[in-house]
Amino acid sequence: MHLLHDPTFNKGTAFTEEERKKLKLRGLLPPRVLTQDQQMQKVLENFRRNTSDIEKYLYLISLQDRNERLFYRVVMDHLDEMMAIIYTPTVGLACQLYGHIWRRPRGLFITAHDRGRVTSVMRNWPHGPVRAIVVTDGERILGLGDLGANGMAIPIGKLSLYTACAGVHPASCLPITLDVGTENEQLLADAFYGGLAQRRLSIDEYDTLVDEFMHTVAKLFPRALVQFEDFANRNAFRLLRKYRDHACCFNDDIQGTASVCLAGLYSAVRLLPSTRLTDQKILFLGAGEAGIGIADLAVAAMTAEGLSDEDARRTCWFVDSKGLVVKGRNDLAEHKRPYAHDQAWLPDLASAVAVLKPTALIGVCGQPHTFTRPAIEAMAAINARPLVFALSNPTAKSECTAEQAYEWSGGRALFASGSPFPPIDYQGKTLVPGQANNVYVFPGVALGVISCGARRVTDEMFLAAARALAAEVSEADLARGSLFPPLRRIREISASIATVVARLAYERGLATEPQPDEVRTFVEAQMYDPAYETYA
Repeated sequence: MHLLHDPTFNKGTAFTEEERKKLKLRGLLPPRVLTQDQQMQKVLENFRRNTSDIEKYLYLISLQDRNERLFYRVVMDHLDEMMAIIYTPTVGLACQLYGHIWRRPRGLFITAHDRGRVTSVMRNWPHGPVRAIVVTDGERILGLGDLGANGMAIPIGKLSLYTACAGVHPASCLPITLDVGTENEQLLADAFYGGLAQRRLSIDEYDTLVDEFMHTVAKLFPRALVQFEDFANRNAFRLLRKYRDHACCFNDDIQGTASVCLAGLYSAVRLLPSTRLTDQKILFLGAGEAGIGIADLAVAAMTAEGLSDEDARRTCWFVDSKGLVVKGRNDLAEHKRPYAHDQAWLPDLASAVAVLKPTALIGVCGQPHTFTRPAIEAMAAINARPLVFALSNPTAKSECTAEQAYEWSGGRALFASGSPFPPIDYQGKTLVPGQANNVYVFPGVALGVISCGARRVTDEMFLAAARALAAEVSEADLARGSLFPPLRRIREISASIATVVARLAYERGLATEPQPDEVRTFVEAQMYDPAYETYA
């Protein structure tokens, strides 16, 4: 019975007659033996019977809790259908409801009360060896804001994608939430909120806890990769700066988003009159960690193509909540200042488009409907093929829809979004919106880092990942309007990204594993396969 309740080893009705005899399972299961494929068909039947996305989410989480290999088989074989449920946009709703739908333990909560004893808390984790940690403090969950301890659904979902999309073994994955309180009044008043019902820690107390956490990871899990996820701007940049040169870590909202967006730009310029990235002028709506991260990586790509750092930065412009980011403003946060140019201040996006005449418009502001019809029409008047990237998540926060971008541009926009949009029939032609989903990048980067035992994660790795992802986009993909390859190829794509990341780690002396003769073969050999094992 213990075996049947262990999701790592449970096969349910797929246990063979011989296994049932050997493991004393006779009578504990219905007598008919099903294959994993038959079980998957039954799962799909029940999954599709649910009428709401949150019910589908709960069904899949319950499956993961009882039969891990079957869960990953279902997700991997039907990723197009499952992605929107186990991650964006449904995971946003799961976070909002987390205290009400929590069922079984998954991951570690390290709280403000655990300062001084983080090591003892982390020793309670029963699985391992841990090679991948995704950690959040819940302060900036997608575009939904401060969800406190409810943000745990994000690390759980991200690590599920590590496994499904890149084959990182689930036993090596550890989701963590740093519960440092919340400023969300609704959560503080919610009787079912599972986190600490207190205000967030002061910055000094917060830093003490994070520092203790990072030191404990180094002590208990010295070969683990740490992915920072959904931290607010005020902490995201400085934590990355603080730890990146001393720990194997990265911030997906800064570096992962940058890499997938840069890949989209690489793909898009193949359809422009000038196919050089250095000829583009990019206007960002939103100057937080995602936007600055994209700009920083785009600058690195342009300098690699011959531009000076100063000229490369001049191709990137930002509009924040107070207008155009320019040198004349005295209210700029530190991370915005490298992109404050000599230019007269402009009050909004529309005026910035009119004056700057950008070739690409990238939305990372978390505010819906901010790419207005006049703004898109102005982009279409300036450019034969305007680049319109509405990247804010979840779908309800998108700056515009795919349909709006195509309609307002006369079908000429090269569109990408953060959350999925269905294909659009425009004047008899089917256009397939590309989803600039970080899942194209972060699982493959993680697999590459873990495979070679890299000591650090560098921006150069994310630049290499962007190039590798763009190389996977076919002419047929571009003809449909999609700037990204089909999601069904994600395991193959992740292996390609992992390979270039591992090769780079070996070239830069960052790898701790012996270098194999064939890196691709070495990487693929480490990818988790959810097929059932035989126990008899």
